[in-house]
Amino acid sequence: MLLQSESKAPDFCLKNQDQEPLCLHDYLGKWVVLYFYPKDNTPGCTLEAISFTRFNDEFEKRNAVVLGISPDSCDSHKAFQQKHDLSVTLLSDPEHDVLKAYDVWKKKSMFGKDYFGVVRSTFIIDPQGKIVHDWSKVKVPGHIKKVLDKLRELQDE
Repeated sequence: MLLQSESKAPDFCLKNQDQEPLCLHDYLGKWVVLYFYPKDNTPGCTLEAISFTRFNDEFEKRNAVVLGISPDSCDSHKAFQQKHDLSVTLLSDPEHDVLKAYDVWKKKSMFGKDYFGVVRSTFIIDPQGKIVHDWSKVKVPGHIKKVLDKLRELQDE
């Protein structure tokens, strides 16, 4: 299923880094920045998580919560969060159900080998649960500022 802006965000319930279940519908009434990343403790994913943490106060001031999702385990997320002092919530999707629902679990190729993995992507979900903007194949440098700028723009409309 290809998701597009203005479509209803697929609901989900996943466990966070503390093994507590969180559901998307718990955040109705708030803006949600939902980002999907391939793997804890890899260079790009670490930079992305640190950057979202650096701007987390700005997102919170705008009534937005930042949620990161990868296939890594809750324990991996907890260690990643502690190692880098991350303040964003990390959710575990080892079965790839949410990754598939958001169409970010794709066939990839590296060094002539095909495999499935996460395409780094970000979605902004409005307080009514609708996707209002998305980015696919994200390049991390400068991305978080673009997300924050877009959130400001959407809220000021």
